[in-house]
Amino acid sequence: MRVLTVDDSPTILSMLDHALKEAGFEVVQAEDGQKGLDAMAQNEFDVVITDINMPVMDGIEFIKNVRASGVNKSLPILILTTETSQDKRDLGRAAGGTGWIVKPFDPAKLISVINRVVH
Repeated sequence: MRVLTVDDSPTILSMLDHALKEAGFEVVQAEDGQKGLDAMAQNEFDVVITDINMPVMDGIEFIKNVRASGVNKSLPILILTTETSQDKRDLGRAAGGTGWIVKPFDPAKLISVINRVVH
């Protein structure tokens, strides 16, 4: 299974990379929403994990752009963020986010959520 992770934090990207590869996933990483869209133009993914607060293009705009392409309408997109407000959750859901995970994340729970939304 191929996962795209989009986050501007090198620490979070490293933690995601380790947890996902240990679970047997193939991982492609991007540092912002624009780089995430660039990666999606070159690869197919089974699931996307994105932060909200990033430079260049934030996670909400990234999700809207992904959903605008008919090809990715049903692609699971998990939002992994420090944001906990209901307003942000509503924005994420309205943009097309599939699920919401608050940082710091538990690797086992993350893998469980991925398996749930993909299968």
